Amino acid sequence: MQRGTRHLLWAAPVLVAGVLTACSGSPAEAESERTGPLATYFESFYGGDLSEAEQQAKFEEQNKRTEELVAQCMSEQGFEYEPNTGNSSVSFASDSEWDPDSRDWVSQYGYGMVESPGMEEAEQEPVEENADPNADYVASLTESEQIAYGEALSGPTPSEEEMAAMEDGSYEWDWTKGGCYGQAQHETMGEDPLQSEEFEGLQEELTDFYEGQPSWPGMAEVDAAWSECMSQAGHSGFAAQADAQNSIIEELNGVWETMDPEGEVDQAALDAIGAKEVEVALADLDCREQTDYRSKVEDITFEQEQQFVDDHKAELDAVKAAAEQGN
Repeated sequence: MQRGTRHLLWAAPVLVAGVLTACSGSPAEAESERTGPLATYFESFYGGDLSEAEQQAKFEEQNKRTEELVAQCMSEQGFEYEPNTGNSSVSFASDSEWDPDSRDWVSQYGYGMVESPGMEEAEQEPVEENADPNADYVASLTESEQIAYGEALSGPTPSEEEMAAMEDGSYEWDWTKGGCYGQAQHETMGEDPLQSEEFEGLQEELTDFYEGQPSWPGMAEVDAAWSECMSQAGHSGFAAQADAQNSIIEELNGVWETMDPEGEVDQAALDAIGAKEVEVALADLDCREQTDYRSKVEDITFEQEQQFVDDHKAELDAVKAAAEQGN
């Protein structure tokens, strides 16, 4: 695949509970030696407190059980299905090549959006596709049988309304409409307790909590100091630290959204954005260091999170208990 031809539509950073992504630059930079009060809960909700080996073992076991249930379900629907367990692996992001606090790294990659470590090597490596053990059986079916097989396996083809919802991000997965895979995954992995109706109120409060981050006590002063530093460095117009990276994201979106999907990538445009990305990211890094931005934001975030935990401890403990029961 030609370098840069993948279509990655970037969006403004989402406020994720317990993670400082919205307060700092890139997601990798958001990591901290300290664990925030809410991050501790979210690790317990989603298994983030497991080691990579434990997560891999859990994933393999879930995948094996899911495939067994799919085979049983498909047999009940009148079709043959051989469990496909050849794809039971999960990838973990490597921290060894991602160092956005290093000036040398930022000088080469900026925020890691136009270029990032290992990008060229990954794009040049051939993609190994897992052979579907059911391919020959499906090919032996008539066209109408293949349609029925697909609907039994994964559910009916999404409607135009559902496709539109997928495009704008408003689509909500309904496992009951996901065929045998939907049923199997629901039974194997269970529901996300935080997304259940029981905890809908807590989820809404969490969303409001993180959306209110710019107004947390002390944030305006921290952002103002960083903004003034950026202006002095020749990059004015950024009211908050996240605005710097978002400005590059918006320019990338502009390139990808106007590009002909069948045409060649506008490499000159990407190179220009890449050069600007490095320039802005270096100034951003310098200003965060000069204003002690990360440490101050972390202190503010942890203080606010602790208050949220204190105010909602019973609800958070209930979600934790539900997650542990589901696992």
